[in-house]
Amino acid sequence: MTGQKRAVILSVLAAVLLAAVLAGLLVAGSLWGIPPFGGLMEKRLSRLAGNGEEYAAEHVLPLDGSPLKGKRIAFLGSSVTYGASSLGTSFVEYLAARNDFIYRKEAVSGTTLVDNGENSYIARMKRMDRAEEFDLFVVQLSTNDATKHEPLGEMAGKDAENYDTSTVCGAIEYIIGYVRKAWNCPVVFYTNAYYESENYAAMVAVLGRIAAEYGIGVIDLYTDEAFNAITDEQRSLYMADSIHPTKAGYLLWWTPKMEEYLYAFVR
Repeated sequence: MTGQKRAVILSVLAAVLLAAVLAGLLVAGSLWGIPPFGGLMEKRLSRLAGNGEEYAAEHVLPLDGSPLKGKRIAFLGSSVTYGASSLGTSFVEYLAARNDFIYRKEAVSGTTLVDNGENSYIARMKRMDRAEEFDLFVVQLSTNDATKHEPLGEMAGKDAENYDTSTVCGAIEYIIGYVRKAWNCPVVFYTNAYYESENYAAMVAVLGRIAAEYGIGVIDLYTDEAFNAITDEQRSLYMADSIHPTKAGYLLWWTPKMEEYLYAFVR
């Protein structure tokens, strides 16, 4: 092979590689918001019917006689609490708008209950000001622990002195104890709506056992068959993917169910 032919082949291979890299970046930007094309994801999400302007939190009117009115509520979670597929608006903003309460939203996409870094649930919770006053502390049972195959572990029990926060069970138990000591308020965990995941199903099951042991609340959207019995048309409007709701999904599907539980819980 001559030097000229070799140069041509190398140039073609380089061009193909560059095109593949650019295509990968475009896909990553559109699906997950990864730079340098992160803006593509926002554009894609904004075009979803479920994220239409009619579902904006600014249009939501307050309800009369809400038992949540005037309360201070903290929300700790990851992408579903943040509203990663609904342009940063989640059930938190809808609940607050409808029920006129003050909220602290501590949500970072991709994070876990398991304490594995500076943005884990536990790490961020510890950075919250203990001088703040909360009437209720709501925690997301993160799907990220299931997706990343974090160890489930075993429940230690409320009389345990230490919890293994490298496991899901230990992290949940630690969070409950920390919240009660730091802010002396009730704790409620919430689950995702149903999606196929053996790991997450196991997490939901163990959360139920922990709730019984510690006397916390659980908004169980995962195993509620009536709640999950929506039509294909509704699912297309309510969900951006199998895990993340759109604005319509939060407003029309999740928020009323969460209100129903919280009203009974705080009374």
